Amino acid sequence: MTGIEHIAAAFAGADKRAALMPYLMGGFPDLDTSRRIGDACIDAGADLLELGIPFSDPLADGPVIQAAGTAALAAGATTDGVLEVCAALAPRAPVVLMTYVNILLARGIERFVDQAARAGAAGLIVPDVPLEESAELRDACDAAGLALVALVAPTTPDDRLARIGALARGFVYTVAVTGTTGERRGGDASELLARVKRSTSVPVALGFGISTPEDAARAAADGADGVIVGSRLVRAAAEAQDPATEVGRLVAELAAGLAAPPAHTDSAAPVG
Repeated sequence: MTGIEHIAAAFAGADKRAALMPYLMGGFPDLDTSRRIGDACIDAGADLLELGIPFSDPLADGPVIQAAGTAALAAGATTDGVLEVCAALAPRAPVVLMTYVNILLARGIERFVDQAARAGAAGLIVPDVPLEESAELRDACDAAGLALVALVAPTTPDDRLARIGALARGFVYTVAVTGTTGERRGGDASELLARVKRSTSVPVALGFGISTPEDAARAAADGADGVIVGSRLVRAAAEAQDPATEVGRLVAELAAGLAAPPAHTDSAAPVG
């Protein structure tokens, strides 16, 4: 099974209203604990994992994830070390690596993609590679069976959305709010999700600003095929005496929120 097929199977086989995809920072608070956090997420009901590779200038990340990346680097985390974490987790769930293009360029795109594939990664998220500059990376990922996951935002115009959606692999990462990652209340995402779904044939996942079971349930009700939660879980890993246990508890709550039926239904709605 290729990474692209592994992602598709995870979305199709999710036993909740939307697939759950927790984010964890590789190497935070250390490499072994980050692996145990990933295992705890899967045990608690995660369908996929987003695994961050720490980087010195993470333009898409808010203060919580930036701080975790800085701490991971200070503790000695390396790209190779995070790939080892990926290799340990990948047999249990699809792992999508979140990284920045400088890390790829430092090794060479084809070499990095080959190493990621050998580590069992299912795909890559590289937020600082725009559509117009993505062909080389997308071709390398296609050759290795990895999904190059595209990102779209509320500000993405329809014509650009159509171009991105046509080339999307794995799923489309839909940013719920403008700005960087972080815990904050978002609004109704149903219109944004509908726009993205019209542009693509792959699942559509919603991220940024989702931190509670209620947020996750609302995202599913708005039409998200997947829900991505990051900063809340990374903050828990930073604050807890036992990070894996605490993150696992939060992921279980998120999974329960997605497994529950919608809180409100319209009994007068037409059927068929």
